[in-house]
Amino acid sequence: MENKIKINVQSEIGKLDAVLLHRPGSEVENMTPMNVQRALYSDILNLSIAQKEYEQLSGVLSKVAKVYEVQALLEKVLEQPAARVELLQRICRTEDVMSYFDELVSMNSKELSRVLIEGLPARINTLTSYFKNEYYALYPLYNFYFTRDAAVTIGNQALICHMANKVRQRESYIMDAIYRNSGVFECRTIDANTADNPQIIMEGGDILIAREDILIIGNGVRTTPQGIDFMIERLRSSCPRGRYNVIVQQLPSEPESFIHLDMVFTLLDNDKCMVFKPLITQANQYQTVHITIDDGVVTSIRPVSGILSALKKLGMDLKPIVCGGSDEWDQEREQWHSGANFFAFAPGKVISYARNVHTLDELSKNGFDVFKASDFIANGPSVMGEGPCVVTIDGSELPRGGGGARCMTMPLSRGAVK
Repeated sequence: MENKIKINVQSEIGKLDAVLLHRPGSEVENMTPMNVQRALYSDILNLSIAQKEYEQLSGVLSKVAKVYEVQALLEKVLEQPAARVELLQRICRTEDVMSYFDELVSMNSKELSRVLIEGLPARINTLTSYFKNEYYALYPLYNFYFTRDAAVTIGNQALICHMANKVRQRESYIMDAIYRNSGVFECRTIDANTADNPQIIMEGGDILIAREDILIIGNGVRTTPQGIDFMIERLRSSCPRGRYNVIVQQLPSEPESFIHLDMVFTLLDNDKCMVFKPLITQANQYQTVHITIDDGVVTSIRPVSGILSALKKLGMDLKPIVCGGSDEWDQEREQWHSGANFFAFAPGKVISYARNVHTLDELSKNGFDVFKASDFIANGPSVMGEGPCVVTIDGSELPRGGGGARCMTMPLSRGAVK
């Protein structure tokens, strides 16, 4: 049996040692224009093209880190009878399909893992089920390739999120089961789904670890103030002794491309970040709040003049690089297609979509070399040299789901940042 991996994530940019991914599969195609809104997409995807694009992402990451796959880990969970029953009962009760429990529990682990992700067609054997006009009893997990959202690794802990939309709730149950019962991970879990308060909602795209003593959290349609209070209450007992800081950034409720903080702000290097200028560096109506925790006790909650200003006072002086460059139209267009959503696999080494050319130009002006994912995969990490760089993946289909490289990656272990 392989040694367990110890969850250890203390930053957004530390050298990536291990990452959790989910390759988009048939669940993405189990969608029509009629249910695209319920699936939380802006459009339906061409799966074959989306998979080719995703293989560039996974190919790059496999060159620099150990890659774990959600479906393989879910199969490990389902091989254990008690864990299988626990997960299925939780899913069936939440989604009101207990009548399908016996059918599900009797499936072999490989088939069951597929069904839990790709969906289970409904039995149309009563007038009630006929008039319900639903093809699926268990809906496909259309968004699961965005592995960032259902759980968050913070330090040596996994926070299991209570998702904003019911269509995604099963993702968090699966992630909880994987962290607790796959036998692969060593970590403490905090499950927000056990809280008896429906207003406690959070998703991983809103949660950034700036430093081991600084958490940045977006407050918007996917993460509520109650969700942030829950996180602080559960995490403060395990905060490092001394001072711990939580910076909260309010987000607009629309357009839908603003659903998470990491769609407007991500960290690139020790001294650089990517920003959507109108929301992060320009004056606007949305508050930034600094919460101070001293030795596990909240001692201050006060407004500050933006994320960058708050970070600078805490010793992190970041140069903002503007998504879309200087033109406002380009900023809006490229932000819509996840132009601010970067994933760092080491300090100054990041992944992005190739389509956001004005953003890439800004990175180039700021010392980042730009490489195609195909060149990186063919030649290995040596192609990128010692300086900052961005590795680009094709992105005609993947962005239609509403996310970028950070959304599609769940870091499990990172090295320390000097």
